[in-house]
Amino acid sequence: MPVPASGLRATARIHAVADGRGGTALPLLAGEGPLALRRTRGSGAEARVVLVGAMSAPLGGDHLTVEAAAGPGARLALASAAATLALPGRGGEPARYDVRLTLEDGASVRWLPEPLVSVRGSELRVRTRVALAPTARLLLREEQVLGRAGEDPGLLSSRLTVTRGGRPLLDQELACGPGAPGGWDGPAGLAGHRALGQLLVVDPAFAENPPVAALLGEFAAVTPLAGPAVLVTALAPDALRLRELLDAACRTYGW
Repeated sequence: MPVPASGLRATARIHAVADGRGGTALPLLAGEGPLALRRTRGSGAEARVVLVGAMSAPLGGDHLTVEAAAGPGARLALASAAATLALPGRGGEPARYDVRLTLEDGASVRWLPEPLVSVRGSELRVRTRVALAPTARLLLREEQVLGRAGEDPGLLSSRLTVTRGGRPLLDQELACGPGAPGGWDGPAGLAGHRALGQLLVVDPAFAENPPVAALLGEFAAVTPLAGPAVLVTALAPDALRLRELLDAACRTYGW
């Protein structure tokens, strides 16, 4: 596809529907540029799609978008084949990465991408929007790593907005790296850690058996949300330890 002077624009679109036979069909599975999509073997009624990076992106000035919709009763798992590296571009413009998830009644979506790595000199703005029907289930993981080994990070800003039944459930944002508001790496921020992440689980079953607030070690916390939902946030020295913390949380609260 052509690359505009201001950067590349690419969108991946996924639509999952219940197939009427106890499984999930994918009538729409379309990727562009660096956002190649592959359907892989799922489990049970769940369809599984892997996002495969077909080229280096996002570079400064690029705008990548992933849009996924799950119809009534559909079950969808979304993953990525490798970590996403935010790289500096030639013109010094920020890159953008948008994710939009829509879950209808009885739908279930697991969004479990590999970590996003903020490379020195880069600037990336991530925006994730999720809209759930009241009976939908969501398992969403975000992992961010500040720089490659021995490298300072770029500027990373991220916002996650979730609505359930049209009402706000979660709206939070963060900024890390050179140019971020002061204190981002201080004792009240990342406290010197290079990896941060969160696991959000929205499940109607929590209405009967809600999770309770808890600490998962010194730098991870469980926060129940009105929804019913639970948010696990964690800091770690590296991506490996971060994944261990979030995997443990997933075994406890996810599916």
